Amino acid sequence: MRRRTPPPPSPLPQRDGVDPVRVRLPDGNAWASVRDHLVARLAAGAEVIDTMLAEGRIVDVTGRPVPRDMAYVPGMFVWFHRELPDEERVPFPLDVVYRDEHVVVADKPHFLATTPRGSHIAETALARLRRQLGIPALGAAHRLDRLTAGLVLFVVRPEERGAYQSLFRDKRVAKEYEAVAPYDPTLELPRTVRSRIVKERGVLAAYEVAGEPNAVSRVELLEHRHGRARYRLTPHTGQTHQLRVHMSALGVPILGDPLYPVVADPVPAGDFRRPLQLLARVMEFTDPVTGRTHRFVSPRVLRAWSSYEEWAG
Repeated sequence: MRRRTPPPPSPLPQRDGVDPVRVRLPDGNAWASVRDHLVARLAAGAEVIDTMLAEGRIVDVTGRPVPRDMAYVPGMFVWFHRELPDEERVPFPLDVVYRDEHVVVADKPHFLATTPRGSHIAETALARLRRQLGIPALGAAHRLDRLTAGLVLFVVRPEERGAYQSLFRDKRVAKEYEAVAPYDPTLELPRTVRSRIVKERGVLAAYEVAGEPNAVSRVELLEHRHGRARYRLTPHTGQTHQLRVHMSALGVPILGDPLYPVVADPVPAGDFRRPLQLLARVMEFTDPVTGRTHRFVSPRVLRAWSSYEEWAG
């Protein structure tokens, strides 16, 4: 099989822990200039692209600014820094649980995205850790939903990232989650939930359909009081929002869930009340580089269990 040639290194440094954007010009001759392709490809619009070119903010592999009239060259790479949106700072700490020369395990708070995406760029776990630890090459081995708190694995060396990502792809990471949700005395637990989940691009909520199951979750009751319960959730697959969908389908949606069972209106920016009561509690795996067996446990306490009035207030 033909190996893919890695892209050249960026001529631009990171900014606030965020990598510059890299664009490869595709094969073909549909555009007369680099500028024409960028205008057609990027959502920024012609005026913004023209300003960036005029100010020398789009560069080639050597770091030289790309002229506005530069002819289109298939396969060429260009780089630029995106304009960072005004982001509301997530006012909760990002704790480092473990660190060695190969990996960093962080305990992510609710509301903090794992990696730059959409409107969350500099205010993400990855960008924060790069700044906090001084590791510009740090990369994420997997993602955890922005609304979910808990353990996330990051990789120190880019050349080792594939080995750690394969742990998650090949289901060689044992994960346990904890959730707080309503207590239903008629719900028979423990049980294994199997269903087929579909997540459409551009649609906020995933949903279940008939067909061959692609999502499997183990649900166990840990304890209950005052009409609420603490559950242990063990996913055996990794579909988007899988645990949230399955808990909602059982009739005990996770407290604070803005999507299940009903999509709620968006909350104002800076509203960090009532976080989703879902926590990635345990992560266990054998390190593919060192051979060490790791087991990490988040010490976080879900507030709807420890202090419901404080969480709901």
